[in-house]
Amino acid sequence: METRGDLLWGSIPGVIHTSAERFGSNEAVVDGDVRLTFTDLYQAVREASRACIAGGIDPGDRVAIWAPNMQEWIVAALGALSAGGVVVPINTRFKGREAAYVLEKSRAKLLFTVTGFLNTDYVHLLRDVGPIPSLEKIVVLRGDEPDGTIGWKEFLSTAVDQVREVGADDLSDIIFTSGTTGHPKGVMTTHGQTLRVFEVWSRIVGLREGDRYLVVNPFFHTFGYKAGFLSAIMRGAVTIPHPVFDVPSVLQRISEERVTFLPGPPTLYQSILNHPDRTAYDLSSLRVAVTGAAVVPVELIKQMRKDLTFETILTAYGLTESTGTATMCRPNDDEETIANTSGCAIPDTEVRVVDDAGAEVPRGDPGEVVIRGYNVMRGYFEDPAQTAEVIDAGGWLHTGDIGVMDHRGYLRITDRKKDMFIVGGFNAYPAEIENELLRHPRVAAAAVVGVPDDRLGEVGVAFVVPRAGQAIDASEVIAWAREQMANYKVPRRVVIVDALPVNASGKVLKYELRERAQSI
Repeated sequence: METRGDLLWGSIPGVIHTSAERFGSNEAVVDGDVRLTFTDLYQAVREASRACIAGGIDPGDRVAIWAPNMQEWIVAALGALSAGGVVVPINTRFKGREAAYVLEKSRAKLLFTVTGFLNTDYVHLLRDVGPIPSLEKIVVLRGDEPDGTIGWKEFLSTAVDQVREVGADDLSDIIFTSGTTGHPKGVMTTHGQTLRVFEVWSRIVGLREGDRYLVVNPFFHTFGYKAGFLSAIMRGAVTIPHPVFDVPSVLQRISEERVTFLPGPPTLYQSILNHPDRTAYDLSSLRVAVTGAAVVPVELIKQMRKDLTFETILTAYGLTESTGTATMCRPNDDEETIANTSGCAIPDTEVRVVDDAGAEVPRGDPGEVVIRGYNVMRGYFEDPAQTAEVIDAGGWLHTGDIGVMDHRGYLRITDRKKDMFIVGGFNAYPAEIENELLRHPRVAAAAVVGVPDDRLGEVGVAFVVPRAGQAIDASEVIAWAREQMANYKVPRRVVIVDALPVNASGKVLKYELRERAQSI
């Protein structure tokens, strides 16, 4: 089993055990009235692991989690991993059809979920879609327990006295990310990859023992899961899960829990700075901010230092396929560098900017960002064709992002080769949204583009062609979309058109639509 520095990271269960030995009676997780020490967390994870084994989870079986940030998410995920299972997080914003696709594609055997979150019953949403053949058991972590489900406490009571060995090369998770094909793809990463990347990440950002980490980023995303509670456990920091971003509640928790560590998208900090009641709270404990996923204005960084007392502010770049991280700024970088770049490659990885032939372009010239190293995913789950499209014969992961690298090796993302745009930190893929819009009975064609937005960074604008002889209203399309897909995917504006602009080969001219959308 491999060691790096003083951290043992052969497998995630190994880290849980090591952290219990190192940090013992220190607080590990704070969630409402629940306060778990590292010893408590280790024992809770062992119990959950034994319950997963009793529930029929064999090594390699997929275990899905569809729930907000909460201490049960942490215990359930780590328990499943300790049983040799592979965690499949599901976006809490998904509707039933979207979640069912992930469950069916991964052939998840067990689902941990909740009922009543934001007045939503996830079990009910799934059952409206229909049966999922692989799914043998649904465990309700919090909320009412519909017929055919089992409660969290009852599930834990079934634990057997059995443990399993898990290795660095075993799969730890399959995180589904949407793509230009319109269908989410499952990104496979291992225990060793995850731990190695976030040992580096947590060391560079300066996460340390005793830090109090408010995790606003959702656990279903690598930012909340791996850069979130897993990194905190590795470093002996306290994880404070936050289920929904709401400025007053965040301000209150920062003040009450003396939060020191607060990563998030730029919109998080902008919302805090702009809130009229901000000065009524004691935010002086804040020390470290880590952001990315969107442009970060220099003025925002200056305000964060001046008005929010952050000592360290870093930006980073990565994607799910690179285990969440590829480049990072460093603590001593100046404000212009932090605002205008995403840093340089993390240790033991390579990042290049290349032309269409795969040749590296001169520094300062734009090209596609490619990544090679231990952080590159093992591939898309049961999809070798899609894997081969993004990982070439030389092992380079083609990101689809256009960037410019300076003489220092610092990367600036300038555009996207693919059409993906980012809404408040969430990746939105036009092909996926377009496919959903085409399910509307009166929509004949649809094209979606992203346009700049002051609050969310970017939002979607949909150009919709009605079916022949059918009338359709823009507000009706938006209302329908809100019922069918996660809210960040819902176009903020819909434009009804007679036809979409296309080139000679019939390809929609997205650049024309972007220009038109920005002029509306």
